[in-house]
Amino acid sequence: MKYKAPRGTRDILPEDSWKWRRVETAFRETADGFGYREIRVPIFEETDLFARGIGDSTDIVRKEMYTFEDRKGRSLTLRPEGTAGVVRSFIEHSMGRGGRLTKVHYFGPMFRYERPQAGRYRQFWQWGLEAIGSTNPAVDAEIIHFSISLHDRLGLTGAEARINSAGCPTCTPAYNELLRKELAPKLDGFCSDCRVRYERNPRRMFDCKNETCLAILASAPSILSSLCEECASHFEQVKALLGGAKLKFTIDESMARGLDYYTKTIFEVHHPGLGAQSALCGGGRYDELVEELGGDATPACGVSGGVDRLIIVLEEQGLFDEEEPGPDVYVATVGDEAEALGAALVARLRGDRSVETDYRGRSLKAQMKEAGKLRARVCVIVGEDELARGVAVVRDMETRGQDDVPLDDVPAAVGRLLERAEG
Repeated sequence: MKYKAPRGTRDILPEDSWKWRRVETAFRETADGFGYREIRVPIFEETDLFARGIGDSTDIVRKEMYTFEDRKGRSLTLRPEGTAGVVRSFIEHSMGRGGRLTKVHYFGPMFRYERPQAGRYRQFWQWGLEAIGSTNPAVDAEIIHFSISLHDRLGLTGAEARINSAGCPTCTPAYNELLRKELAPKLDGFCSDCRVRYERNPRRMFDCKNETCLAILASAPSILSSLCEECASHFEQVKALLGGAKLKFTIDESMARGLDYYTKTIFEVHHPGLGAQSALCGGGRYDELVEELGGDATPACGVSGGVDRLIIVLEEQGLFDEEEPGPDVYVATVGDEAEALGAALVARLRGDRSVETDYRGRSLKAQMKEAGKLRARVCVIVGEDELARGVAVVRDMETRGQDDVPLDDVPAAVGRLLERAEG
């Protein structure tokens, strides 16, 4: 075959896309319940937006962005994450005017040039929430609560948060110097990437996946011991709020999110039944980002999660054991006259119901086999005999019970069967 999907991308085929729709529906319903409204931002932005927003010391900016020039020589980048674009939109459209809290959610594709592997693609899907305009620790707790609630809704009950603090510009410079001092004698034991991070932003060293580096970092000082009074107080309030809401959490002093814009609270939500790869989503507070990108000083907090990996987890946990949902109704016809009447029935039945029919002139036996294969809940059958009597056969595909129903009464009879099946 001449053309194939580019490396690191894939087609989500109809036999799997319903799973994605189920996750997206659960996400939107949960976000609506927490008072977040949808925002849709462009798939590409000016490159500098991500370089300034994410941080030029991050692996994302240094190694993973899809960057290109347009026909006028402007540098553009396919979005590698969602927050920077949302903040740009927040500033551009003055969404925070009047001092109101802006709460938005998004769901869509992101792009990073990295080595493809199970659950990790160069075009990947991500859901996210952003709350912009409040320093209140209750916002942090709400977003963590949302993250646990979403996975509960999807059947991954028992998820818990791991929390830490990233500090703020007041306390992190001293912590960075402390890290450099403590790690300098051990620097030769780190990988080349970590030695670069040591110079640019030593906290990024905690993002390393190299086991040797992580073993050395296990004895590194915790940022919690270097927090300023404001950051320490904020962290204590977040813990108290989570405890008051009876949300499970642990403190993870080694956690460092892979983006430079985080301040104060950072967190990940994990599921204890998933082994080493237990992270489901992550986020935190980014009180400096709006100002960094040209807006007024505005505090904010957010979270995002990868949909590709979530789908794999749900499959592995048996939460997609049921089959793909089929149509509500299948209309089977035999003969030209019945086919014309069947087309009219299909048009009448469609609306709130999903309806399938045959367009290939197959036998009744073949059509009934197709209705079963599609897992239709009700089958309406019209042949020459039914036409002569002015009726259609309405069959419950689960019980196999069926009745002759006057043609004008078919929609009502189908509706009653479907209501009984749903009840």
